[in-house]
Amino acid sequence: MKEIENIEKPTKQEQKTAMASYSALATVLKQLKSEEPEIEVEETKEHIKIPIKALRLLSDILEAMSKGQPISIVPMAAEVTTQKAAEILGCSRPFLVKLLEEGKIPFTKIGRHRRVKMEDVLVYKEEQKKEQKKHLIEMMQKDEELGLYDS
Repeated sequence: MKEIENIEKPTKQEQKTAMASYSALATVLKQLKSEEPEIEVEETKEHIKIPIKALRLLSDILEAMSKGQPISIVPMAAEVTTQKAAEILGCSRPFLVKLLEEGKIPFTKIGRHRRVKMEDVLVYKEEQKKEQKKHLIEMMQKDEELGLYDS
């Protein structure tokens, strides 16, 4: 599995291929009824059963690639270093360590090194997004109440 630092944006050709593939796969997914549909690899005529969840994930990957977004798949149970976790959250490593020590994100310590589960980092990130949205709505409501918001 690729490391997080090796993530690359898709090339223009990959974007084009992903766009065409995403459209076709999205259409097919709407028609599927089986939880383990079988696909055929045209070049080898090989038939492969794939769980529907894996096909949906593939669809999400193709959609992101078609938009030129880099992709990384990391098992949720994977542990990352504090530096990687800080990069994912878009903060400094010392700030992340402070969050860990305050108990805002669970972690384990291996010797002197802290390890954070990817799932916990993503949960914290989502909570922060929700909190930001809540504060923005509150600010907009205050602006409206004060007549500062032009509609």
